[in-house]
Order: sequence, then C-alpha cells, then structure tokens
Amino acid sequence: MTEKNEEQLDVNAEVNAEQNDISVFENEKHQIVEEKDAKLKADIQASHSKEPQKKWYIVHTYSGYENKVKVNLEKRIEYMNMGDKIFRVEVPQKTITKVKDGKKQDREEKIFPGYVLVEMIMDDDSWYVVRHTAGVTKFVGTSKKPIPAKDSEIKKIIHRVQTQTTKIELDVKVGDKVRIISGPFADFIGDITEVYPDKSKLRATVSIFGRETPVELEYKQIQKV
Repeated sequence: MTEKNEEQLDVNAEVNAEQNDISVFENEKHQIVEEKDAKLKADIQASHSKEPQKKWYIVHTYSGYENKVKVNLEKRIEYMNMGDKIFRVEVPQKTITKVKDGKKQDREEKIFPGYVLVEMIMDDDSWYVVRHTAGVTKFVGTSKKPIPAKDSEIKKIIHRVQTQTTKIELDVKVGDKVRIISGPFADFIGDITEVYPDKSKLRATVSIFGRETPVELEYKQIQKV
C-alpha cells in the first residue's frame, strides 16, 4: 500500500469517527429534549390537578328564606364580581296543584326546606360572599371547613327536580260526592270511599245499572259536586 493510500485511509477514518460523534451527540441531545418535554408536561398536569375545582356546597338558611337567599346571593355575586368563583345557586322545588271548589291553584313547594345548593370554588373570598348573604346561617360541615356534597347526591337531586311531576292536592274527604269528568265513567256521580293523597288518587262507588260499582280515579278525573 502506498503512502498516499494510507493517508486517504486515515482521513476516511477521521471522517467516520467525526460522523459517529455527531450522531451520538444528536441522539443524546434528542433524548435530553424528550426528557425535558416529558418533565414540563408532568409539571403542567400537576399544576392543573392542584387548581381548585368547583364543587357543590349545601347552605343552611332561615326557614322560608330559601328563595330570598337565592336572589340576594345572585345579586352579591354580580355586584362583587364573583362569577368566576360562584357559578350556580339552586333551590330544589316541585309544583303542587291544589283544587278547591273546582278551581286550580299552583304553588311551589321546597323539596329540602331550609337549604340552598351553591356550586362554587371554595376559598376565603367566595366563603365570605356566601356566608354573609342575608338569610344564610351556615354551610353544612364545620364552621371553618364546609364539606362539599357528593356529585352523585347532587345529580340525584337535580334529576329529581327535572323529572318531578306536578302533584295535585284535592280538597275532598270520604263521604263527599264527586263528578267524574274524564275516562270511561265521565259524567257519572260517585261517592268517595277512600282517599290516597300520596298517590293523588281516590276510590269511589258509582251507580251503574242500579248497582254500586267501586272505581279508582285520579284527582284530575274528578270535580267536587
């Protein structure tokens, strides 16, 4: 092998060595970048997990002040710019329809008298705004650490309100005469024998072909004579 060939081999070897070094450096650099990215992602996720989350809290009020507390608190939220910490105020209710002397009267009845539900991020400021609303007596929990309600419980309450059917109260009693205004016995007169207020139903006897026949009726099917 000539001296010139030997020099060329040495040059090639140096070039290969440099390329290998560059390749190793690039791999190490890429690995360091990936590790930094992974650490940054983990830090971001950890910081997000530490951010306060909005939860539902149960607030106790003076009896009969539930709706007033809702109105007052919503005004305070707006006035004190707390919309980013206090989100919803709910008073679970159901509609009661009372029929008296053939006239219907609707009224709202509290499902949980004396309580208001508040969805909020709990901190010193939001606690102060809610706790010092007129009509509020306390949060459910200790005085210094309110306890958030379970999501499952709140979902049940909200579902109950959304699916609540109108309850009818009728001013009738056993022995009263009623006129049936709908169904297969429409226009018949019956004598009430039993009343089931919890089901909004009653049982009456109707004279059909001279024979007393017991029938079960819903409140909405009758009218007091």
